[in-house]
Amino acid sequence: MEGTVYIAVILPLKLEWDPCYLLPDGMEVRVGSRLRVEFAHKEYVGVVSGMDVTPQTSVEKIRPVLSVEEGLPSISPDEIRFWRAVADYYLCSVGEVYKAACPALRLDREEAGIRMRERLENQLEKLRDKAGKARKDETREKYLKAAEAVQAKLDGKTAEATVSVTGITLSPAQEKASEGIRKAFEAGKTALLHGVTGSGKTEIYLRFAQEMLRKGRSVLYLVPEIALSRQLEERIAAVFPDVLVFHSGETAARRTEVSDRVRQGGPYLVLGTRSALFLPHRGLGLIIVDEEHDTSYKQDAPAPRYNARETAIMLGVIQGAHVLLGSATPSLESLYNAETGRFVKVDLKERFHSGEEADIQIIDTVAERRKRGMTGHLSRKLLAEITATTEAGGQVLVLRARRSYAPSVQCTECGRIPRCPHCHVPLSLHLHPDRLVCHYCGHTEPYSGHCPACNGELQPLGAGTQMIEEELCSLLPDRRIARLDSDTPAAEQAGIIRDFGKGEIDILVGTQVITKGFDFERLSLVAVIQADSLVGQQDFRADERAFQLLEQFRGRCGRRGTPGKIIIQTREPAHPVYARLEGEDAGNLLAERKLFGYPPYTRLVHIQLKDSHEKRLDFLARELRTALLAAFVDVDSPPAVVGPYTPVVDRIAGESIRQIRVTFARNKALTALKRRLSDAVNSFGKERKYTAHLSIDVDPA
Repeated sequence: MEGTVYIAVILPLKLEWDPCYLLPDGMEVRVGSRLRVEFAHKEYVGVVSGMDVTPQTSVEKIRPVLSVEEGLPSISPDEIRFWRAVADYYLCSVGEVYKAACPALRLDREEAGIRMRERLENQLEKLRDKAGKARKDETREKYLKAAEAVQAKLDGKTAEATVSVTGITLSPAQEKASEGIRKAFEAGKTALLHGVTGSGKTEIYLRFAQEMLRKGRSVLYLVPEIALSRQLEERIAAVFPDVLVFHSGETAARRTEVSDRVRQGGPYLVLGTRSALFLPHRGLGLIIVDEEHDTSYKQDAPAPRYNARETAIMLGVIQGAHVLLGSATPSLESLYNAETGRFVKVDLKERFHSGEEADIQIIDTVAERRKRGMTGHLSRKLLAEITATTEAGGQVLVLRARRSYAPSVQCTECGRIPRCPHCHVPLSLHLHPDRLVCHYCGHTEPYSGHCPACNGELQPLGAGTQMIEEELCSLLPDRRIARLDSDTPAAEQAGIIRDFGKGEIDILVGTQVITKGFDFERLSLVAVIQADSLVGQQDFRADERAFQLLEQFRGRCGRRGTPGKIIIQTREPAHPVYARLEGEDAGNLLAERKLFGYPPYTRLVHIQLKDSHEKRLDFLARELRTALLAAFVDVDSPPAVVGPYTPVVDRIAGESIRQIRVTFARNKALTALKRRLSDAVNSFGKERKYTAHLSIDVDPA
């Protein structure tokens, strides 16, 4: 029909196509406009992805657009390009990426605006107060400039990021590394900064950020954990007073404020976790991925199941931005990319304060127990070191990779181990209040200390961070001891980190979060309790990850020229990971990966099936394997299909789990074969009405 306009719309759903809608007469939209439409008898807010499209179905079936969402910002073409790139690589739908980038739950924008104004007014008052109290002209000027930027926001102007006039002083080694990074950028390559712990990578990041902002381009600075973001925020704010912070720990109003500020354009600097990649970026010039090896950058669920490192590179291409990856222990994937020329590796081998690497002491807990050298889960040797360190004014970090009081409990009479009724895992014991908790689905039961089956006494098995904290408090009552893990209330985490940095806490017990990127001046001893849980994982990446974590943790101490020490308590002191940590040749991990056909020399895709009916699950998992083999029957070198198999944790939230692993060779056919895999899985799901039970994970962690 002449004059009739059809448009394509992205919906926040798992769809393989962009549905077509009729644009009513007089309604004006463009690509990126947000509008309300009906799909399968439900209303959704979608994004216009195409104008004047040709319908692929009968026009009688095409529904009209209901309304344009005037209150919601439009989406830029670059954002849509980015969503499609992520969807193509991670074999999900663009609708799933849209749903992740623009969550359905939004604050009323008027309410958010009121909160934002109140926040800005408070911030302005504080900055002016600090400027009035400043003793140095330089400091006063910094606060006044920051106040001007806040006032501009209140006046409705687009405020540019304020850059401190204070220069960032780099050592000769840092300057040399910076020059290597510039050459990588000039060659159009991703730079991989391999700097030993304490070498001053952060100063290099800030120097490049400063240069980019002065050019009028924006910067995205990614960190793996919220806790690390909170410590870095104060450090970065000294150079960039208007740093924008974006992660799930911020309020919804604050996240809305940051998103609106980013949408206005640059220059700006955003400090955030992986979700900050999906902000409506404009004019990015630099993306920094700190601790690029960290597994927290990988999203496991829901789709898109992306890795922030690879996704940052996609965003960099679309935005025309340089990408700088940094780590003291680069991932094997990044080292492989450096070997093959995709990345340029830049080494920084000198510590900023010229300190030596921390000494390593391995304590064999089996041998110590034989000679009664253990007190609870702590060796007397470790306790002596902790006492000496704290008496000398130093601080101690104690790592236990399990939160809770105990990972499980067992009846001393009948041997029963309480398990989650919805997952095939033992329940963990938590105290204050006393309860048994499933760390997978969140199921909670009251804890009486007695077996519900025979009333026998329940005995804790193993130790979590709560028990280690309790033992230390009992053995060292005059020391100031605290704990930091995911059970620590979010409102208290920043305060604990701040207090430890000020020296107001002597000993801090925590999970892996305490190993990542922190810089504490008085820290001179770090200790690992039950290190076997790190090296005993059933995963081909176990040794790599254990080494990375231990090396990162080792680097937290002795960063100001004072000697540091790492003490590792283990039942297996001869493990090759410890030998590698001590600098011995424990085998080339990349060579081992190549020998056994593991990534990065191949590409893995996991297909996961979940179902509350186990027999149906097993039958359809076998049927899916058959369908996958058939999909590659005409391929000269088909991918290897393994499974279905039962993972270590085989049931979560009442659903049993099976997995199929598909291994692809890294060659020119990889992209086409991945798409063929996706098509086969989606077709199987549709034919068997099983789509909701299937998920695809590209490059699983």
